[in-house]
This record gives sequence, C-alpha cells and structure tokens, in this order.
Amino acid sequence: MSNTYVGRFAPSPTGPLHAGSLVAALASYLDARAHDGVWLVRIEDIDEGRAVPGAAQEILAQLHRLGMDSDREVVWQSRRKHLYQAAFDRLAAHAYPCGCNRREIADSRLGIAPDGAAIYPGTCRAGLAPGRSTRSLRLRVPEQGTDTISFDDRFAGRVSQRLATESGDFVLKRADGYWAYQLAVVVDDAEQGVTDIVRGADLLDSTPRQIYLQRLLGLPTPRYLHVPVVRNADGEKLSKQTGALAVQPGDEAGAIDALLAASRFLGLMLERPDSLAGFWQVAIPAWRLLLAQRNA
Repeated sequence: MSNTYVGRFAPSPTGPLHAGSLVAALASYLDARAHDGVWLVRIEDIDEGRAVPGAAQEILAQLHRLGMDSDREVVWQSRRKHLYQAAFDRLAAHAYPCGCNRREIADSRLGIAPDGAAIYPGTCRAGLAPGRSTRSLRLRVPEQGTDTISFDDRFAGRVSQRLATESGDFVLKRADGYWAYQLAVVVDDAEQGVTDIVRGADLLDSTPRQIYLQRLLGLPTPRYLHVPVVRNADGEKLSKQTGALAVQPGDEAGAIDALLAASRFLGLMLERPDSLAGFWQVAIPAWRLLLAQRNA
C-alpha cells in the first residue's frame, strides 16, 4: 500500500450503520483503494453522552461482513483527550471563555450558519460579564475582511466561507465538558497522517472551520471530497433520529445487496457480481472511472 494516500471512515457510535453512513464508508473505502492507499477506521465517541453501548463494536462487525476492515488499529476518540488538551493549550491565545447558554445565543445570534447552527455574536469576546461563569471555550475567528477560508473540494468544486459572518466564534470545549468535534477531528486527522477526507456533504460547511484550526496549529490540510447525503422521503438527512434502519448484511448475498445499493447512490451502475470479492473487483475501477469523468 502507498503511504502517500491515507483515508479514513470516522463513524459516531450512536447506532449501527444505516444506508446513509454506509454510503460515506463505501466512498471513503473506494477512494483509498482506487489510490492504492491506506484506509483507517476511527470511532468518534468524543461525545460520550450520545454513544450507545455496543454500537461501535456492531459498526466494526458490519464493516467486516461487508469486506471493509481498517488497515491499522482502530482509534477511539474517547481515549485521546490528552491530545485535544495539548492542542487547546497551543490555541489558548486565540480562545476565550464563554458564559452564554443556548437560549441566550439563540436570542442574540447574528444569523444561521450554513450547517444550521446559530452564529455566535461574540458576547463574551471582551471577557465574562460580572457574575457569569465559564460554560464553554470558544475560538476567536478573524475579523471581517480577513476571515475568508477557501478550498477546492473534489466533488463540490471551489468552496468559500466567511468565518466572521457565516460561522462566528465556535466552540472548542462544550458546556458539558466534552471537547468539540471541530477540534477533535483536526487533531486526529493530523496525528493519524490522513491525507484525504471523504465524507458526507452535511460536513462540507464544517470544513472551513477545520482548515482555520489546521492553520493555527501549523498542521497540513488534507484533500477533501464530500459526497451527497442520503435523505428520507421528507428530505431529511437519513439518520437514527429520522428513522434510518440498520444495514443488515447477514450472508454474502445480503452484503452484496447493501453495497450495490450504496454504490448506485454514488453513481456507480454495477452489474450484480457473483461474490463479495467480485464486487470489489469491479467497484474500485468503476470509482476510478467516475473520478476521471468528474475531473474531465
């Protein structure tokens, strides 16, 4: 395998793999294999309050039955808190304590970010008001005019975001004491040497914040590819909360059925193979062709 390409799939263990998360897993796996690269699995259980007991093990078992196993040891975010603390210590000059609760932020927000979050108005930028205590730790984004982050996504093309007006100062450590996703994912990707991130388009709007963190920490910026997300009949992203059913590969035929459905969503029109190994033999070159066609 080539160490010039390191990809990863990073599920949150809030439930088993469903059709939506399988699409993201398949895309990341195909991209790694199409580039003769390394494919990693990382369990993003930093939000331990939402983690469902046994879900991570079930996800790993589902991936195995589908023919997707991590090329290196599986990493668990909940065991890496010391790395996030060390990164925060390096960011201390750019961070500040915030005493606002959710209702206060909603009442004073500057608007709604592309990902649906409230844009923080900077209430505590100059310090906590008398009598207020720290609830979270936020990162100060650049002032307007110097706040634009741009990158080239391998599917979406050129993406730009103005952090000051489209994101606002964002949380690094939450009120419940957990490190925020934005910090943890940046630290993990760099520490694992990830060069290419393939994930759902629901995370496209988080990418500029992550790139800004990478720059502050002096870390390399990976290449990004965001694939469309699977939605239910109401147009909502498919998830456990919106009634997504678990992928149940069962026997080899069931595994092939699940993979064919996910590959068709990604735009790969494959004939049904006779075996799981046969699926991978046709799916990997088909992904290479799809990438070449999109680039053309």
